[in-house]
Amino acid sequence: MSNYKPFVAEGGDTVFALTIEQGEPLSYVEELRQEDEGQDIICGKNGDNPVFEFRWRGHSAGCLECTPDYREATLTTTGFEEKMALDNALMVLYALATASLKTALFHAAVVSYQGKAYMFLGKSGTGKSTHASLWLRYIQGTELVNDDNPVVKLTEEGTAMVYGSPWSGKTPCYRNVSYPIGGIVQLSQAPHNKIKPLGNIAAYAVLVPSISGKRWDKMVADGLHQTENELIMATSIWHMECLPDEAAATLCNKTIAQ
Repeated sequence: MSNYKPFVAEGGDTVFALTIEQGEPLSYVEELRQEDEGQDIICGKNGDNPVFEFRWRGHSAGCLECTPDYREATLTTTGFEEKMALDNALMVLYALATASLKTALFHAAVVSYQGKAYMFLGKSGTGKSTHASLWLRYIQGTELVNDDNPVVKLTEEGTAMVYGSPWSGKTPCYRNVSYPIGGIVQLSQAPHNKIKPLGNIAAYAVLVPSISGKRWDKMVADGLHQTENELIMATSIWHMECLPDEAAATLCNKTIAQ
């Protein structure tokens, strides 16, 4: 549980409560399945209660059953890959319980530079982590904030902030830090380096697939829609076609951070 230690805090409001027990996988009606490199997350329902089953290479690690508002949940583990089940349960609960609080859990790599954060988005395998590592290598003063699951929140004043989280994909980076967002960049592989700003509609289309959420749940979808609209107004969003080289990092930095 060392990835959670930097984020322990006293007081504050309770967003959700999780109970953990061990037993057999729950029965539920499947709605949607997400598969990623041997790890499956199956979304379903048991009556009115949302259910999420976490599997590793076909074997169930646990089932998470939530109340309809995602404020309370029980994780039933099977004794197999319990840490994976717990991490996934907490990520799912956090993303859904905070969706109406101008908060979003992103799939992105994030670096900090001169007091601001820069987020790199893209499909799996696009090179988000690679581009972040190029900034770390070639742009002096850059630090890694999170490599896969940062949290974005809009303040009451309308400032877009990004935070480290206890989840960071394959690169351990569990830093309790926060920065105002200086820019968001969607990456795509190309035989050249080219970057351009995105208009509002294109920017919205970039944000949606990069944010964790249950889009067929109206409460969650409405909350994320508001966050996405406000985020577009609060920061600049870009598209970059690039190579995995120093020139790409330099061009991106000079364009969005200078």
